[in-house]
Amino acid sequence: MYYMFYSIHNNVHYMKTRRVSPSAPIPVARALRKLGHDIRDARLRRRIPTAILAERASISRVTLNKIEKGDAGVHIAHYATVLFALGMVDRLANIADPAQDAVGREMEEEHLPQRVRLSRRKPAKPESKGV
Repeated sequence: MYYMFYSIHNNVHYMKTRRVSPSAPIPVARALRKLGHDIRDARLRRRIPTAILAERASISRVTLNKIEKGDAGVHIAHYATVLFALGMVDRLANIADPAQDAVGREMEEEHLPQRVRLSRRKPAKPESKGV
């Protein structure tokens, strides 16, 4: 979302546009903030400067700073690329893994049939061959 605003500097009027990050539900914002802090901690543990990690992930340092703060306006591909540059992308692939989805499995089990019936088809009659 973009907002337009006017500013006055030395009696000159300027019109600027500012991109505002989309608001996310509080639990999502908390999860992104934790992810950002975890990415920052992983970078620091590896002793990688922000400029180097940003270059490896092909993003700007500003974008990397936003990621490390958990900004919801940053494209998920940028988060994934930073995780890849840190050697942690395999964890991303397992976020919605069905094996880890206990709620989904329980709901699926609720809709399983109570019993399975065999079809009541009569066996086909053998064809008689005239000899």
